[in-house]
Amino acid sequence: MTDPRTVVALCRDCLSEFPVPQKSCARCGSTRIVNHPELGRLTIAHIDCDAFYAAIEKRDNPELTDKPVLIGGGKRGVVSTACYIARKFGPRSAMPMYTALKMCPQAVVVRPNIAKYAAVSREVRAVFDAATPLVEPLSLDEAFLDLTGTEALFQRSAAASLASIAREIERSIRITVSIGLSTNKFLAKIASDLDKPRGFAVIGHGDAVERLHDMPITKIPGVGPSLADRLKVDGLFSIGDLQAKSEEDLTARYGDTGAHLSQLARGLDSRRVHVDRKAKSVSSETTFDEDIADFAELRRRLWLQCERVAERMKAKGIAGRTVTLKLKTNKFRLVTRNKRLTTPTQLAETLFTAGEAMLKKETGSVKFRLIGIGLDDISPAADAPIADLFDRDGPRRAKVEKAMDAVRAKFGRKAIKKGRAG
Repeated sequence: MTDPRTVVALCRDCLSEFPVPQKSCARCGSTRIVNHPELGRLTIAHIDCDAFYAAIEKRDNPELTDKPVLIGGGKRGVVSTACYIARKFGPRSAMPMYTALKMCPQAVVVRPNIAKYAAVSREVRAVFDAATPLVEPLSLDEAFLDLTGTEALFQRSAAASLASIAREIERSIRITVSIGLSTNKFLAKIASDLDKPRGFAVIGHGDAVERLHDMPITKIPGVGPSLADRLKVDGLFSIGDLQAKSEEDLTARYGDTGAHLSQLARGLDSRRVHVDRKAKSVSSETTFDEDIADFAELRRRLWLQCERVAERMKAKGIAGRTVTLKLKTNKFRLVTRNKRLTTPTQLAETLFTAGEAMLKKETGSVKFRLIGIGLDDISPAADAPIADLFDRDGPRRAKVEKAMDAVRAKFGRKAIKKGRAG
């Protein structure tokens, strides 16, 4: 595996990483390549779902695929989302619907279904949570992620994990996202808007000032029309104009706001990705390249997901009591099954035993395109006994798993595995 710190190029399709720039992937031939000299060292991301509401409606109604779609509340309402086809004619979010329809009279207007969008948002969030515990949601369709430290867990760069997130969302949820990767939240947010839709843009420490220079001041969060007008009076139209002023000058003129603007104009932002809620569940899922009906293969895939969930539970110092199995058929029908354990657990073996029993009841002639497993009813790990008192082999299995964890912590995830992992 390429050392994540030396990665400067990434294939967004096969996730191959390279220590030198690439025009096309040397392994799969894809031209969807991200090149940046700091790529392997950046870990702060902003992910934004592309035209979220409209994308969901198009996904659920294929007749809308090639049509301009506006999500909103009728002719007297405003546009919640304009799909990318509609945007070519001028409509934008927050625009009065009658104005948007003058620009694009052929548009199909769909009333928003917030409950449906919220449900999809939870699916997207589950993919984020599977990659890192440090997720700061901003709305239903966007979030900041801090992937610092995940390189060792997944044996790949944060950039590759982000590309994997985008691929998983496309495969399992059937919408697309755009990614911004950088050194901090401000630059990541700026980057995610540079290559939409289905984009992946990078701004590093070394090129931040140059990349920001020609952008309008309104690109800075918090600079609304009123402040922008005040800045324009002083001849400040672009972020480059702010860069030309010293922090002292801007502070003297605008107070704390001036100091803040000076910092952001230079690409500096000390805010951390803030997680303001306790974990309610931990889960992991995977979408198959080809549909699977075979129980043995589904069982193998299930075990791999159980190991990932257990790793995250242990890393967070938590345990869970309710096991949830998730399956999606090749007809996109979602199947979920739950089992409550006698005691909380964070062990992959215990999770797998419960999940396998539920999986047996669902397999047969049906083909599946996705399998996932999760734990909820979260509690501190101290509440989880080493094993169920009525399970004689429990202590032995727990001891084996603990030994495997120690080996992996020292030599990496691939250093040791159970036979069922294939």
